[in-house]
Amino acid sequence: MALTLTEAAEFRLRTFLQASSKDVSQRGIRVAVNDGGCSGYQYSLNITSAPQADDIVIQQGKLQIYIDAQSAPLLEGVVIDFVDGLLESGFKFSNPNATDTCGCGKSFQAGDCTPAGVPCS
Repeated sequence: MALTLTEAAEFRLRTFLQASSKDVSQRGIRVAVNDGGCSGYQYSLNITSAPQADDIVIQQGKLQIYIDAQSAPLLEGVVIDFVDGLLESGFKFSNPNATDTCGCGKSFQAGDCTPAGVPCS
C-alpha cells in the first residue's frame, strides 16, 4: 500500500494529534474514502485511537496512518499535501486513481465503480 504524506501534511496531522490528547502511543490518522461528495467519492481524515481489525497500518515519519481495506484500492498512490495560502488552506489529495474530480477538490470519480454524486451546496 502506497500512500504518501508531504512533510507539511505530516506536520499538520501530528499537530492535530498532539492537540487532541496527551497519550499518542496508539493514536493515528484514519484515511478513508466514503460514498458522497459531488463527484461520488469523498475523502475522509479522522483522528482515531487504534487500528481496526482489517486496517492497513502505515508508518509515515512519526505518524501512524490507518486505512480500511475497502478504501485501500482507491487510495493506492495518493499523495496528501497541506497548503496554507491566502485564498485556500487545507489538505490536498493527488489521486492517480481519479478519473475526474470536482471543483472543490474534496471528491472524485474512479471510473465505472463510482456511486452517484450529490450536487455541491
